[in-house]
Amino acid sequence: MTAPLSVVRSGQGEPLLLLHGWGSSRRDFTAVLPALAERFDVLNVELPGAGRSPHLEVRPTVAAITDAVERTLAAEDVGRVHVLGNSLGARVALELARRGRARSVVAIAPSGLNIWPERVLQGAGMAIARVVGRVAAPLIEPLSRSRWGRTALLLPLKARPWSTSREEAIGAREGFADSRDYWRSLFWALLVDVPRGMDRIDCPVLLVQGTADWIASGQTVRYLPLVPRSRFRPLLAAGHSPMSDRPQTIVRLVEQTARRAAQTDDAGTAPDEADQPGATEPRAATAPLRRSGRRSGTGPSPSPR
Repeated sequence: MTAPLSVVRSGQGEPLLLLHGWGSSRRDFTAVLPALAERFDVLNVELPGAGRSPHLEVRPTVAAITDAVERTLAAEDVGRVHVLGNSLGARVALELARRGRARSVVAIAPSGLNIWPERVLQGAGMAIARVVGRVAAPLIEPLSRSRWGRTALLLPLKARPWSTSREEAIGAREGFADSRDYWRSLFWALLVDVPRGMDRIDCPVLLVQGTADWIASGQTVRYLPLVPRSRFRPLLAAGHSPMSDRPQTIVRLVEQTARRAAQTDDAGTAPDEADQPGATEPRAATAPLRRSGRRSGTGPSPSPR
C-alpha cells in the first residue's frame, strides 16, 4: 500500500500530528482537538487498517507504519512536525523522532518496552477485546448514546469513562471491531516490536502515563534512560487513553513541549518546562543529555494550504 493514510486537518499554526493507539481511531482525540486546533495546524491521522485508512500490504511493523505516516506527511506538504501520540501511536511518534521528522513529541504510554509476561497479558487482552468487539459491534452505537453505556465500553481505557463523548465510543468500535488486518498488526507492531536507536532522538520528548493505566504497566518510564533529554510526567487520575480524562492538562503539555523545541539552542540544550508558568503537574523526571551528533532545529514551516 503506497496511498496516504486518512487524515483530517484543522486549525492554523505549527504542524501537530496526532497518532492514536491500536484499537481506536482518530476519534480518540475528540476531547483535545478543539483546543489544539486553536494553536496548531492539526493533522489527525488514522493508522493503517483503522478508520478510513487502508491496511498495509507489507508486514505491519512499526517501521512500515511509520513509513506510511511519512508518506502522508509528504502528501500534505508537511516537513517536521510536533507529535502527540498514544500507545502504538506514541511508539510511532518516537520512531518519527528517531528519523529526524519530529520537532517535539508528547508520547502517552508508548508501546514497545514491556517485558514478555506483560506482552502475553497485553496480547490476551487485545485478543479478547477484538472478539468481544466483533460480537458486540451492533450494540456499540446504541450504548454510545448514554453515559452508562460509554462507561461500560471504555472502562478498560479511561479513568473517567462516563465523561467521554459518543465519538470516542464509536472510535473504539472502529478500532477493535472494524479495523482491518487486526491480528497481523497486533503481532508485528505490538507483541514482537523492540525499539532500537532511541539514543539518536534529538528533539524534546515528554513521556506521559496515567496513574490509573494498568495496560502500559511500567514500560513508559523504561524509555527515560534511552531517549536523550526526555522527561517523564505522571498524569494523575488518568487511564491508558487519557485524552478525555485530562484534556486541559494534555493540551498544556503539548504546548509546553512545543515551546521547548522553539527554545532549544544549537548546543542541544532546552529549558525545563517545569519552570513554565501555569505548570501544576508533578515535576518531571529527566534523562541525562546525550548528544546524537545531529544539530537540533525547528525545521521548515508548513506550506500554505
